[in-house]
Amino acid sequence: MAIVLSIQHLPKMTLNPIAVLNEPRKTRVPYELKQGQSRVFHQLPSGLNMEVIVQKSVKEKNPESRKDPPLVFVHGSYHSAWCWTEHWLPFFSNSGFDCFALSLLGQGESDTPSGTVAGSLQTHAGDVADFIKRNLSLPPVLLGHSFGGLIIQYYLANMRNELHYGAALICSVPPSGNSGLVWRYLFSKPIAAFKVTRSLAAKAFQTSLSLCRETFFSATMEDNLVLRYQELMKESSRVPLFDLRKLNESLPVPKMTACSTEILVLGAKDDFIVDAEGLNETGRFYNVTPICIEGVAHDMMLDCSWGEGANVILSWLNGLNR
Repeated sequence: MAIVLSIQHLPKMTLNPIAVLNEPRKTRVPYELKQGQSRVFHQLPSGLNMEVIVQKSVKEKNPESRKDPPLVFVHGSYHSAWCWTEHWLPFFSNSGFDCFALSLLGQGESDTPSGTVAGSLQTHAGDVADFIKRNLSLPPVLLGHSFGGLIIQYYLANMRNELHYGAALICSVPPSGNSGLVWRYLFSKPIAAFKVTRSLAAKAFQTSLSLCRETFFSATMEDNLVLRYQELMKESSRVPLFDLRKLNESLPVPKMTACSTEILVLGAKDDFIVDAEGLNETGRFYNVTPICIEGVAHDMMLDCSWGEGANVILSWLNGLNR
């Protein structure tokens, strides 16, 4: 069973030279970066460029003090690096962490590969691994949301030679994929199943304000914010992140070999996409007790109560044995 939290208010690496944006924007709704953030591009072995939004720690560090690990953020479907920069990059950089939000290929300002989809579980995990290996001098903590969480799970199981302190799986698709979620909705909540299918598979969230809110955000989210994020999500994904049929052939993700990687499994009580059983499945897979936050929806990092999840993650980060 997940631990349900109702929170009130909880209390030097070198980035290798990578390209700056010097060509027309790929998205028609540009995301303006906040103070202290920069947009750079990491060139992958394929020659394609991956967008990275960077925000370094604002805290002065004592050379003799413990070095905090960098944080690498991986988004899910219909999102890109911008979804982390709104709230969580400023929050965690103010807390002493160097932050790197990636846009997977075919998403945001990243290049789009040939073909009808952005990649596979294997290629996306490989792109994340390439960025980390070539740009970070300290093992990172990875934070993945939704399908980004599934990519990180594959990374942890297969990139055995890569060093990492830990991983936070946030409203993550469970190790078996999303098929179990879909079937449970069909049998137990047929109306919700219809809405989820219409919203995501048919992309109705892009045109319906109410469906966009119900899919990703809390009911109290203000219209102007839902509209803003809806427009950004429309532009974030030029091609689907995966071929879902081929994705299911790669699942479930393998078990991690014995290692010291610490895992946080974090869910939202009002998540319209990942249900409680999906959250608990992920917890059982990693032998940890998941934490489920009340009053927060699927897009935990953008929701009107975004600070709830951020504080849980910060507390977990501060407790890591590193």
